[in-house]
Amino acid sequence: MDTANWEVEFDQIWNRGVAAWKAGRRGPGTMFAPADVGWLAGIGCSAQELFDFVDDFQVYGEPDLATVRAVTALRRDHFLNVLGGKSTGHVANMWDLPAKSAAVDGISWLPRLIVKARLKLRGEMPADLMYGCAGDRPFLRRMKTDLPAFLSLVRECGDDDRRIVESVKRTAGLHG
Repeated sequence: MDTANWEVEFDQIWNRGVAAWKAGRRGPGTMFAPADVGWLAGIGCSAQELFDFVDDFQVYGEPDLATVRAVTALRRDHFLNVLGGKSTGHVANMWDLPAKSAAVDGISWLPRLIVKARLKLRGEMPADLMYGCAGDRPFLRRMKTDLPAFLSLVRECGDDDRRIVESVKRTAGLHG
């Protein structure tokens, strides 16, 4: 499946999700048809993940389709080319994540978001957790970046937390 074709299909599923939300089908189990759920799984996206994005877009007006597509493109590429199109079989435990108040170099939220981005890339997000939630988006705006750019940074840096922190500080203008 080439890039353009997957994006067209993804956009159509997003639009069907928005229509379902507006029709009152506001859950991951009712928003998408089984064929859509299967197709999403083939690119490493769960119905829960896309539901969360559609729901936040309807409630908060963000993230928009272009942002969601860009995040999904990063996850899709990681899923297909790093994980070989296979699930790790692991789902993280919410209690193992850093607290929202956890800080590194005085930056609260960043330790948690780094972990969330890694979980997103590996497809290990628990159903109660969303990469790109209503807490992540304002934090990233304050840091002068966005969901796709941060996910890409985490992917590029791998397990090097210090490199991620320094890059975020540089982008946000927090270096003295």
